[in-house]
Amino acid sequence: MGDANSTKENIMDSVREVVFKQSENLEGSCSKIEGYDFNQGVDYHQLLSSMLSTGFQASNLGEAIQVVNQMLDWRLANEPIAEDCTEEERDPAFRESVRSKLFLGFTSNLVSSGVRDTIRYLVQHHMVDVVVTTAGGVEEDLIKCLAPTYKGEFSLAGAALRSKGLNRIGNLLVPNDNYCKFEDWIIPIFDQMLEEQTAKGVLWTPSKLIARLGKEINHESSYLYWAYKNNVSVYCPGLTDGSLGDMLYFHSFRNPGLVVDLVQDIRAMNGEAVHASPRKTGMIILGGGLPKHHICNANMMRNGADFAVFINTAQEFDGSDSGARPDEAVSWGKIRGSAKTVKVHCDATIAFPLLVAETFATRKKNYPDAKP
Repeated sequence: MGDANSTKENIMDSVREVVFKQSENLEGSCSKIEGYDFNQGVDYHQLLSSMLSTGFQASNLGEAIQVVNQMLDWRLANEPIAEDCTEEERDPAFRESVRSKLFLGFTSNLVSSGVRDTIRYLVQHHMVDVVVTTAGGVEEDLIKCLAPTYKGEFSLAGAALRSKGLNRIGNLLVPNDNYCKFEDWIIPIFDQMLEEQTAKGVLWTPSKLIARLGKEINHESSYLYWAYKNNVSVYCPGLTDGSLGDMLYFHSFRNPGLVVDLVQDIRAMNGEAVHASPRKTGMIILGGGLPKHHICNANMMRNGADFAVFINTAQEFDGSDSGARPDEAVSWGKIRGSAKTVKVHCDATIAFPLLVAETFATRKKNYPDAKP
């Protein structure tokens, strides 16, 4: 009987050893998971700080806040002086003044949403250096200066909306009248641009066209207005993929001849990255598609960006660039292997304003006041 009991105990000991394999000690090497304690009251800074230790995508958002703050903290003075640098680059005051060059990319739906106001804030105070968006990301900013977008429901039936002349963007509604107002506003500007092209030899590019529209809209709620004021380049290689394309199409029949040169803009966009040195470059990209790839591809020309934050809900398993995590971009040389990176799998309308609140908005005093 004793032998039988001993055998059972040996078997149980073996099972326990398998089930409860001895743990590696994580104390000191990993953060403990802890959420926010509302017994402390409501402190939004502490609440957002607690994201880092909450786990899942909350922790990714916390890491994104850290990476963006690292982008903003970086100065050339942090780096060792290179042997082949210029005399100016050896000057301590100059080195302290050189910051990261920041690329901001976003898709049109975010301009349709209230995130437009967060983007406007960043451009208004010249907190970003280069913007890349889609055609919708341009036209929606301008159209909102002419007429509002409204909140609807995701469940509204398309056929019923069509009969009422209403267009749905998720749970947002845009009346057809908004696009009529846009046409009435933009066609005369295209006429002026064609006249300048003919009489003065002006070579229009998408970014020059966008800057002109920012100047003409002359409205402080517009991020394009502030981009024009602050000389922040806005690139849109897919300029015709939206209402802007429709307007260019209509104008080509009414008053043909306006030319928009894409080649000059790809030279300019790639140059934004190639000639960024001695600055480091950082990418903040909301959503996927064209803006994400355009920024990453430009940074490939300089052997990769130094910081990258992606915020989108796309997944990588269909091979899309939209869903690709930063490490895939490392394989192409679009992000450096040593870069600080994170992807937040979240709707940017939730994550981005929170991120800005804990990064750019806390440093507004470091930026010059917006131009009137």
